[in-house]
Amino acid sequence: MPRRSRLLAPVAATVVVIIAGLMLAANFWTDYKWFNSVGYTSVFLTELWTRVLLFAVAALVMAVIVGASIFFAYRARPGIRPMSLEQQGLDRYRQSIDPHRKLFFWIAVGALALLSGAAASGDWRSYLQFVNGVDFGVADPEFGMDIAFFAFTYPFLRILLGYMYAAVILAFIAAVIVHYLYGGVRLQNDSGQRATPAARVHLSVLLGLFVLLRAGSYWLDRYGLVFSNRGYTFGASYTDVNAVKTALTILTVISVICAVLFFANIVFKNTMIPVASLGLLVLSAVVVGVAYPEIVQRFQVDPNEQRLESPYIERNIESTREAYGIADTEVIDYDATTELTPQELAAEADTIPSVRLADPAVVSQTFQQMQQVRGFYQFPDVLEVDRYPDSEGNLIDTIVAVRELDGPPADQDNWLNRHLIYTHGFGMVAAAGNLIDNEGRPVFTEYNIPPRGELSEVVGEYEPRIYYGREGADYVIVQAEEEYDFPLDAENAEPDVPTLEDAVDASPSPDADEARAPADNENGTEEAPAEGGGEGADEESAGGSQQYNRYDGDGGVPLNNFFDRILYAIKYQETSILLNSAITSDSRILYERDPLDRVEKVAPFLTVDSRPYPAVVDGKVVWIVDGYTTSDGYPYANRIDFTQAVTDTFTDGSAQQVGALPGNEVNYIRNSVKATVDAYDGTITLYGWDGDDPVLETWEGAFPGTIVDRDEMSDELVQHLRYPDDLFKVQREIMREYHVTDAASYYGGQDFWAVPNDPTQEGEVSEPPYRQTINFPGAEEPGFSLTSTFVPRGRENLAAFMAVDSNPESEDYGQLKLLELPRSTVIFGPGQVQNAFDSDADVREVLLPLEQSNAEVTRGNLLTLPFAGGLLYVEPLYVQAGGGGAASFPLLQQVMVGFGEEVSIGSNLQDALNNLFEGGEGPLPDPDEGTQDEEPSEADSGSDEQPSDLTDALNEAVEAWEEAQESNDEANERLREALEALEDAAGD
Repeated sequence: MPRRSRLLAPVAATVVVIIAGLMLAANFWTDYKWFNSVGYTSVFLTELWTRVLLFAVAALVMAVIVGASIFFAYRARPGIRPMSLEQQGLDRYRQSIDPHRKLFFWIAVGALALLSGAAASGDWRSYLQFVNGVDFGVADPEFGMDIAFFAFTYPFLRILLGYMYAAVILAFIAAVIVHYLYGGVRLQNDSGQRATPAARVHLSVLLGLFVLLRAGSYWLDRYGLVFSNRGYTFGASYTDVNAVKTALTILTVISVICAVLFFANIVFKNTMIPVASLGLLVLSAVVVGVAYPEIVQRFQVDPNEQRLESPYIERNIESTREAYGIADTEVIDYDATTELTPQELAAEADTIPSVRLADPAVVSQTFQQMQQVRGFYQFPDVLEVDRYPDSEGNLIDTIVAVRELDGPPADQDNWLNRHLIYTHGFGMVAAAGNLIDNEGRPVFTEYNIPPRGELSEVVGEYEPRIYYGREGADYVIVQAEEEYDFPLDAENAEPDVPTLEDAVDASPSPDADEARAPADNENGTEEAPAEGGGEGADEESAGGSQQYNRYDGDGGVPLNNFFDRILYAIKYQETSILLNSAITSDSRILYERDPLDRVEKVAPFLTVDSRPYPAVVDGKVVWIVDGYTTSDGYPYANRIDFTQAVTDTFTDGSAQQVGALPGNEVNYIRNSVKATVDAYDGTITLYGWDGDDPVLETWEGAFPGTIVDRDEMSDELVQHLRYPDDLFKVQREIMREYHVTDAASYYGGQDFWAVPNDPTQEGEVSEPPYRQTINFPGAEEPGFSLTSTFVPRGRENLAAFMAVDSNPESEDYGQLKLLELPRSTVIFGPGQVQNAFDSDADVREVLLPLEQSNAEVTRGNLLTLPFAGGLLYVEPLYVQAGGGGAASFPLLQQVMVGFGEEVSIGSNLQDALNNLFEGGEGPLPDPDEGTQDEEPSEADSGSDEQPSDLTDALNEAVEAWEEAQESNDEANERLREALEALEDAAGD
């Protein structure tokens, strides 16, 4: 082989190793720089040193056990090997291995040590919980031990046993291989012995260690029964407690005896002793561990399951309700009425304006068209619901979003624009949830660039630039090039959005149908608003109508030396970071810009909610992120798949993974942390929200100083906190079965519920919970709540209405409330109400012309809310010009309502309710009509004779017109005179 070819492989391998090392070093160092920039270096170092410790210990233990086994096997090789065909065949292998046996030894031991260490370093969370575990103050019902043992200690002991198992098994395999290669163990029985005495001793000791570990595993399995799936419910069942537990104790004793027999073989050196021990172990495992529990289950439990399992079902119910925080749910028997008199409706009229008709998933398109401003700005597909005070200080439900930067225009999308010039979004956009204008558009309370509106007047000036959000490039470099800020024409433009001055309470005016219809142009498409950018928005050249800005915040990592630029160039595989001359020592690189990623990175022990939301707090825009502490080690508590539980119409399978657990199963959850991420400088603050959570206390012990006390929250921040979506979804998933607290009823399962499918969507996807202000029965005043419904399993009628107080300033914040409906009365569920909407003749009469036209009809969120002693369904209908492309957006045109088994439709909520209860002439006033008791103004008032004159003139004009139809000249003259009289009477 030529010399060049022989050198090629080593050189290539060296290059690969160097590149991999540089990549690893770059990621490591840039991670450290990032943690240092956000003030959470302690988290980085704690995780790092814990991983290093576990790696070193696991690698050392594996190396010592396996290495010692190999070394002893080699030292115990027979001096003279019998001249058998088997040994003659092995001679050539020995001759090949012997010259390099030390190299093979270190390679084998080193590889096993590295693999073991790498695997062990991934268990750093379990180790930190084991070391820092805090008692729950609650004992499990079977062993009387604190829950902390099962949540923190038990998992780590199982991991420890697993690694010891692996080390002993690998040591045994290595010993057999070495003994075989050097003649200590033989397959052919030429001399009557298959193993030398030294080999028998060596292998007996290893088998004894294995059986001793098995004894420890059997003993630990007794405690693992609290996580058993054998019985009717999760947790130790009758068979587990009365048969398996006893069997495991017996197997532990037998295993210890067998281990002693293996160790005794060091003295006796008899093959029969270990063989007999193994036989005894296997026989006892089959008879005692498998057959005995199966007999008890089949012949004792199965015929009497309900009676025997009842105590254990009760344990499961109690533990599950406690672990998921639903034990204190306030349950109310709600004898919902299905009929309502006009007088009762009038008495509830004051609650009508609070109904949130603006659907956050539908008006996103309206936000996009009316407030995008330029085609590179972006709003999320589903907006958020928060609360802001109006001019009178009253908190109102508000649809909010920030105008994020999705990237530069498509024809200008290059590295420089994406990462140095188009760096940030701009401004908060907000709309009142219960107000729309006469055309069906949301009424904006914060709009345009720079932001203006009633929200700004209430909260004051704030920093509107969004450098940290959910859209945009993975990193940007600031304090380098001039950054695009906003178009100057947007700053000088007059507001072209509906504001509070254009608003109509609750929904559009009933007599403004023509004004509210989609305004079609000659091409049959809806006109785009003046401020709407869309993809076709014109872009002015630099220096024209663009405002530029230079970032002056402290966010990001300084690029103050060439070495750091090299590392980031390697990290992002981008040479422009090195070559761009605008990047100086004053420049900063901003990355990990998604608020969820930032919180998860500084708090790796948290699972974050999938719905972060922006809020204006203390003069800045912050992202509020809910963080959960979770566990899968709560005894008897039923486990569920977290991702599956939180998936609905809004999430569509994109829910966050459970960060602190190896899988997605949880059986304990608390909203322990409220986190904020500054949208301008990226500052992350973790506030401890649930100070009584032992899991959070455990992590605070592992990462001291990372959690800030909740008392340090500003009042303005507290005002914007809310009950988190994912926690509520998990709780409603558990509530489907665990609203039943009686063991016998739970066993029967007749009263189990289901979360209804979203009737406004195609396919089987759970209806999402809705945020709305409701008048909960018995409450003194309306409350900001998160609500959901249940239907009986296998049926569609309504079974219960669930709500949780979402106002953090309320004493009842977090209080789950459940309205249970009587089983003897059929109350329509969401699916049935939707079917009634679709089949009702009056509703179809309104919808049919729209559906047959070029317009696109979108059904908004089907809200369910307590109302007048019953349950009211409200569903807004949006109409969008068909074929309008990116320029069209949905306008709220009709509202459908249902109460009991009756449904109706109207151009607004009052109109729909009047149609439902009084055929269109009900007790609710027209929102556009003035109050009849109001005194006429001076401009409208006149002499008593003026109305009489007008009436007489009108009557005369009508009579003349009727006679004029017969071509009567005299009548035509009278018509002219009557019109002149009418003009005189009306004045100017």
